[in-house]
Amino acid sequence: MKNVDIVIIGGGPAGLAAAIGAYEAGARDILILERENALGGILKQCIHNGFGLHTFKEELTGPEYAQRFIDKVREYNIPYQLDSMVLDINAEKVITCVSREHGVQQFKAGAIILCMGCRERPRGALGTPGERCSGIFTAGTAQKLVNLEGYLPGKKVVILGSGDIGLIMARRMTFIGAEVLCCVEVMPFSGGLKRNIVQCLDDYNIPLYLSHTVIDIHGKDRLTGVTIAEVDSHMNPIAGTEQYIECDTLLLSVGLLPENELSEMAGVKISPNTSGAVVDETLQTSVPGIFAAGNVLHVHDLVDFVSEESELAGKSAANYVKQAQQGTVSHRQVVMGNGVNAIVPQQISFTPDHDVHMMFRPRAVYKGAVITASVGEQTLYTKKARILAPGEMVNFTLKKDDLTAANPDLPLTVEIKEAA
Repeated sequence: MKNVDIVIIGGGPAGLAAAIGAYEAGARDILILERENALGGILKQCIHNGFGLHTFKEELTGPEYAQRFIDKVREYNIPYQLDSMVLDINAEKVITCVSREHGVQQFKAGAIILCMGCRERPRGALGTPGERCSGIFTAGTAQKLVNLEGYLPGKKVVILGSGDIGLIMARRMTFIGAEVLCCVEVMPFSGGLKRNIVQCLDDYNIPLYLSHTVIDIHGKDRLTGVTIAEVDSHMNPIAGTEQYIECDTLLLSVGLLPENELSEMAGVKISPNTSGAVVDETLQTSVPGIFAAGNVLHVHDLVDFVSEESELAGKSAANYVKQAQQGTVSHRQVVMGNGVNAIVPQQISFTPDHDVHMMFRPRAVYKGAVITASVGEQTLYTKKARILAPGEMVNFTLKKDDLTAANPDLPLTVEIKEAA
């Protein structure tokens, strides 16, 4: 068993930024474990632009954005091990992994940063009736086939769900000669960024059917078509609204799930709202010395926010190792009030060391609303918003001095106050 100060699980955008954050905070004994044969994670297949506007103030493709961080990791000589699958993590921070080159290995870490990312929700999770034919892909799988392997998955395409990957693949499939017939979304609002709806659907005259879903899949060997229908407020199909669409490809963009199997092995408490770890303002989980960042913590809409968050996790892990932190820290709980969902962090220490960055997703679409954060009658933050939607995360910062001075007996409540 080898001792390592900080082990980072995952070499995607989160793991790379966490490693850099840890190094710049003074850590030198760092190891990145990545299960694929190259660093960069999902960004390797995201060849479209739009990355880096917040972080670098310029527009980059996914591989270009990842390369900035890979270059910095190499400049700092931070070790990384590819083709290494982590099999187990325990609460004592012992990591077991396996690779073709090194066989079975164990590492005893001073701190662990979980950066495993997320996976797409498959067809089996939807319960959609119909044949088990070929031609049905998750949007991310189709993206890999097109951008990395040079395959055309199909020629007549329907997209179920309006997540960002699905919207981007609507444009990409159009670029390579396929006909994208429509994008079907069960909710009354899109799950993607507004800019992606405009640039990927509107600009190519691809219709978006809100409050619709696929109710049947046709085709014995290869997909031949789907039946869609409008749904009511309870997500039940409305009789008489059925519509058959002939197609040979169905792309699923129906949500992302944080990869938290390893987190659960380590005994990390998982939030039912984010499906990621419960963390404090340092991004430390319920297990001391284990931190989480990126899409394994909660699904982000911009990779720039992943990088910012992960750098904080790296710095926090470095500080944990340097201080050999002992004992438990008391926390103020964060309560999700009206309209607030999937908030991170879920708890904040009573005397935080720095201003606290908060993120959440609205539960619905709100126009002219006000975002507030308060402890009892004391308002710590307030901001008017022209429009809020579940597809776009809300970000705001609370001052550490305000949090320290707030009543320690009361939780922090974040809510959306709707316009009268």
